[in-house]
Amino acid sequence: MTRTASPPLTPADRDTAPAPPPAGATPPSVTPDRAAAWAELVRLPALFTVPGDTLAGVAAAGGRPGPRALLPIGSSLCLYAAGMVLNDWADRAEDAVERPHRPLPSGRVRPAAALTAACGLTGAGLLLAARAGRPALAVAAPLAATVWAYDLALKHTSAGPATMAAARGLDLLMGGAAAGSARAAAPSAALLGCHTLAVTAVSRRETTGGSVAAPLAALAATGALTRLVTHRRVRLPAGRRAAAAPGLPGSHPSGGARTTPAGAVTAALAAAYAATAARPYFHAALNPSPPLTQRAVGGGIRATVPLQAALAARSGATATSLLIAALAPAGRLCARRRAMRKVSIT
Repeated sequence: MTRTASPPLTPADRDTAPAPPPAGATPPSVTPDRAAAWAELVRLPALFTVPGDTLAGVAAAGGRPGPRALLPIGSSLCLYAAGMVLNDWADRAEDAVERPHRPLPSGRVRPAAALTAACGLTGAGLLLAARAGRPALAVAAPLAATVWAYDLALKHTSAGPATMAAARGLDLLMGGAAAGSARAAAPSAALLGCHTLAVTAVSRRETTGGSVAAPLAALAATGALTRLVTHRRVRLPAGRRAAAAPGLPGSHPSGGARTTPAGAVTAALAAAYAATAARPYFHAALNPSPPLTQRAVGGGIRATVPLQAALAARSGATATSLLIAALAPAGRLCARRRAMRKVSIT
């Protein structure tokens, strides 16, 4: 195969051509472009939905957020980012057809580098969980296995949505385990898992559209979860129950959360969750086109934060719930930054 020589520059071309960079200098666009590619690969704005898993688990177990919670939070962030990178590595052939703009099919990130990053992030997540204690590691290990199984084998099977739901539930359980009681965090993990199941079921048709059943089911699940979060009696862990003031959920004789200050916070956060998720689900059910289906998936992901906050509030951890809720505007601010505007959260 012969190469055609490039035509020489004319004097006019030389006058208008940009000056070459100094010898040894890195072109100014290389580093920002690479950073943007990796931000897109790990879904940087979506990372703001991750710390709430750990914090809601800590709250359900009766703990308080503190420096020790940084270890399981860091583990969750690493494992989530590993899952996002591994997802694109496993789907690189499919994305070359359906999403050619993504970092791997567009050539902005090499597949080998992506796989290496996924392995490194998984290892870092397990190491941080080990530093948080054996109970946290006992949850992080199956969480990592679930993430890899989903991306490499189960995503396109009927078990895909349930596997993703299990991963999110395990992430919350890791926070409970780090705080001393994964068992106490199990009800909150189940509710969060149901939400994730609904979102994942909708996401399976985000590039093709055409599914009315999935967004309708997700809409029904959102209503059911909102009711469970705001009306189901919560039994606080022993330590917090003993120290609970009469205004905390679980200390009221009837166990109702609606008549207490913390119950009002729970109701407000649950309403925010329903409003964030329900509207795009409804629109996707009316018109299951790819753009509206993708918008429904994005709304479901964003709704994760107010749901996590509501779960923390129903456990009596009002301050923790407000801390989680603050992650939502922080994530939106990150997504609106000029360098992040092209980074999808799905």
